Amino acid sequence: MPPPPGPHLRFFNNSRNKNFMGGRRLRARAPAHGECPQEAARAGGAASLQPSERILAEVAEPRWDRRVTYVRSGRRAPSRGGGGSGTSEPGCCAPPGPPRRKGPRWQIDLQPWAGPHHSLDEEALRFLRYISTTQIACGHMSTDGLATDTSPAKKPWSVCLDDRFGLAHQIRNKQCRLYSVGLGSDDTRFEASMANDGCEVHRFDPSVRSAHSLESQRLWHHRMSVDWRDPHPALAAQKLRSNTRKLGTILNEFGHQKIDVLKADLESAEWKVLENLILEDVLGQIGQLVFEVHLHWPGFEVSGRDSSVVRFWYSLLKELERKDFRLFYSYKDLSKPQLFLKKDLFNASSSYTLSWVNTRWK
Repeated sequence: MPPPPGPHLRFFNNSRNKNFMGGRRLRARAPAHGECPQEAARAGGAASLQPSERILAEVAEPRWDRRVTYVRSGRRAPSRGGGGSGTSEPGCCAPPGPPRRKGPRWQIDLQPWAGPHHSLDEEALRFLRYISTTQIACGHMSTDGLATDTSPAKKPWSVCLDDRFGLAHQIRNKQCRLYSVGLGSDDTRFEASMANDGCEVHRFDPSVRSAHSLESQRLWHHRMSVDWRDPHPALAAQKLRSNTRKLGTILNEFGHQKIDVLKADLESAEWKVLENLILEDVLGQIGQLVFEVHLHWPGFEVSGRDSSVVRFWYSLLKELERKDFRLFYSYKDLSKPQLFLKKDLFNASSSYTLSWVNTRWK
């Protein structure tokens, strides 16, 4: 007896055939946010079929194959205090923001060699000329903190207060945020000055005693160090007092979307940290950079011939320029040894303080 008219249901018991419908493969769509890939695959395939085929797809899929696997993570959710230390701390920060979605680059773009011989002389002269020549004029530049501070800092940390760049406006409206990252510095007069004038200041130093402490109304101290990589979770669990983070990770954990000023004195770690900020596209969240750079040796995890090292340094600074950062202040520290890659050459100091402004900052 022939089958009645209308759609026919066929039951597929062979797992090889469960993804096909009358010669048509069920096409999976990309999973939505929060949706598991298996559900996206089923929904995407069924959505492209006719109603009768959709019924067949639902019948054809074996129900007993569904499994759910739960993986317990050893990492605790960070506290609202932003430090994730597991202890009750003052509420310094907003809840963690959404994860960063843009994937990182793997390496910076190296600039062409300075000359045909690929020599140290060629590279060093180009680099030193670059860091000694400002690229933009700042009509109202604050050195040693803001003008209202009467006790100058030991180093000339300079920010630009021209109205066109927005920092002065943010300070007047008490909406300025400054991150200060360093290693054991006891001179905090610049940070105190910025806090007194209206900035919310977060100072990151692994040598401070408390995980998070509030020195004044707007000056926070965090027992954390900024690095160019996050620690492995297993190693971090073994060193409870060690709290190392990439800057992008700290921004996400603290719920901060922007930093008006990033001040860094990282004792030769600045080159790798700067590279990380470039590769992970964090620079767009920063208004001004104030960095002390060290030239007496290549720096942590920077290696190669001397000429290649200087070419790498120069390429990092050119990446800043490509991101619309312009150098407005350069200070050569004559109190430091006059060494360049362990050599007494080029009349160079081993330490320079450089300040850039993001010309696209809103």
